[in-house]
Amino acid sequence: LYTYFKTIPPQSTLKLQNKRASLNQQIIKQMRMRAGAENLLKATSNNKVREMVVLELSYVNSNLQLLMEQLEGLNSSVEVYQSSQETATIPLIPLGLKETKEVDFSVAFKDFILEHYSEDGKNFDDEIADLMDLRQACRTPSRSEAGIELLAKYFNHLPLLESRFFSPTRQTGIFFTWYDSFTGVPVCQQNLSLEKASILFNMAALYTQIGSRSDRQTIAGLEEAISSFQKAAGLLNHLKETFTHTPSYDMSPAMLNMLIRMMLAQAQECLFEKTVLPGIRNNFYSLLKMAQEATKVSETYDQVHQSMIQAPIKDNVPLFWSTMSQIITNHYRSLAHYFVATALLDHQLNPSDDEDQQEKTLSQVYDRLPEGRSPLDILKRRDERRRIGKAHLRRAILAHEEALRICGLCRDLRRLEVLQEILQASHQRSVNKFADNDNEDEFTDYMEAPDIISKTEHKAEMEVPTLSKVKVIDFFQRLGPLSIFSAKQRWTAPRTIQLRPDDGDLGFTLKGEQPVQVVSLDPLCPAAADGLKEGDYIVAVGNTDCKWLGVSEVMRLLKDVDEDGISIKVVSMMDSNPSMPTKSATFCGNLPKTYSMICLAFDDDDKNPKSRKVTKKPSFLSWGLKNRLKSASTLSLPTADASSTLPWSKPCPTFPSSSSYNNDSALY
Repeated sequence: LYTYFKTIPPQSTLKLQNKRASLNQQIIKQMRMRAGAENLLKATSNNKVREMVVLELSYVNSNLQLLMEQLEGLNSSVEVYQSSQETATIPLIPLGLKETKEVDFSVAFKDFILEHYSEDGKNFDDEIADLMDLRQACRTPSRSEAGIELLAKYFNHLPLLESRFFSPTRQTGIFFTWYDSFTGVPVCQQNLSLEKASILFNMAALYTQIGSRSDRQTIAGLEEAISSFQKAAGLLNHLKETFTHTPSYDMSPAMLNMLIRMMLAQAQECLFEKTVLPGIRNNFYSLLKMAQEATKVSETYDQVHQSMIQAPIKDNVPLFWSTMSQIITNHYRSLAHYFVATALLDHQLNPSDDEDQQEKTLSQVYDRLPEGRSPLDILKRRDERRRIGKAHLRRAILAHEEALRICGLCRDLRRLEVLQEILQASHQRSVNKFADNDNEDEFTDYMEAPDIISKTEHKAEMEVPTLSKVKVIDFFQRLGPLSIFSAKQRWTAPRTIQLRPDDGDLGFTLKGEQPVQVVSLDPLCPAAADGLKEGDYIVAVGNTDCKWLGVSEVMRLLKDVDEDGISIKVVSMMDSNPSMPTKSATFCGNLPKTYSMICLAFDDDDKNPKSRKVTKKPSFLSWGLKNRLKSASTLSLPTADASSTLPWSKPCPTFPSSSSYNNDSALY
């Protein structure tokens, strides 16, 4: 087993994932019952049967609604992911991991190895078991860099598996099933695109859980949280740009756009907390700066809330999330007005102060001022400072009252005692500040405080982690170099050729790297008579596998051939038959069907000549001293020169890359 399999998530998060898996199974069961009932309703004309089916449908729909609410509750269980040291900060919102069903690669891969690579699939039992263990471990990764590395290793193995086993001309019969993170609706496909996209989503989700768990009472913890949420946003953006028209709703462009905004908003909130962690200096400039920083956080969360309440996202996003974003929007808006009020009420313009600098700073805080007022008037006139300051305090109090009201409407938010304590303490602070500056003799002024312009010195940006840093070794490298022995290439079955030297000359030269290729074959030599052809790849010499051996190693094996000769195994490249354009679709729950045409490019002129006159060339692989220099000159890769007469120089048909071609649903 791998060492990183030893890292397991905490019991609380593992229990949450088990609940999610159980709910997903119940949801798919109810969906199957509903589909069967709907089909029966369409097929029957018997009124009694129809009445019974309609009644059953109402029960099934009720059960589905209850299950969806339970799944929403799991997505709202943010307290499970918070740091145990967090007692004075607003909880952050993490993403839950997508659940998947187990996949058995054994039968399909063994059959493919036997049919396509002409090798016994049982010899690869250990490699297949390691692959399945790795995928199984990815279902419950630890909330740490080790968990991220685990998912990245499996993700980096997927292109290798795709090249080895997923041919563009045939189906593997392996189905990958993933459940929607928000609705629990399953999506099933045969190609690896869904697998890749889901692993990327889970990597982003794991980063959000790491960020939520960070200790935000320390600079190091805040930096970890900032980096984690920015990386999560980068991965989600990469997912959105790379995989389009995904059948799973949680990875649709609209949902991903909302999630990216939410991750960046939480990163911006952590940047604000990092700025205020050492404390806020009680001076005019620092307070106005922090007011604009708080406004920036409020503005980003307001954008998140606005995207959450738009159709169709609002139908699937947990109410907890949209309510939480609305609360944080009001909370930081209130803080911004409190900071401006404190700057105006606690600090007066003294003769020693820089009047021009204060005027410039205050003018940059407001987009517009009430008619007839200017920044300099507010700074110089004590009564104006007092009126504007109290107006800001009123807006701060109202914003926190709105946040508390919204918090009381959501059952899940009422469980978060720390959130209510923070909101109440902030509200009380604004109330106390207003009371300290309230004078009963003054005429009540209901002037509306102007809006504050958002500004930040540290803006949250998307950060895409470099997945290629996690190096992997191909599980199935024993099959040979991937550039040659891939699923899209076709060969003959291995043929055994008996080599017998003729006057010290075997009758051919070798070329290429790994594996080596036969070129310049003498048609009159014994090897040619035994079936050796130009362009054949040598895959074994005697009992030695040569797929990974270069020319010099193979020459060493053939050097001491005696009169009895030696047997070699060779394979011949076959013409790749380009598949016809395919049209396929995937149906997922109540999602619409998606059709896509895939047209494969191929060259009609790419045909080997049926016959070719071959003349004996002067330089053959000979172990004599006179031919050693000539044979050394053939240690180069074959070129794709169209004018060449050698069969290995013909260009191969081109196929779409693995990132753009899908052999099942053609949805990515």
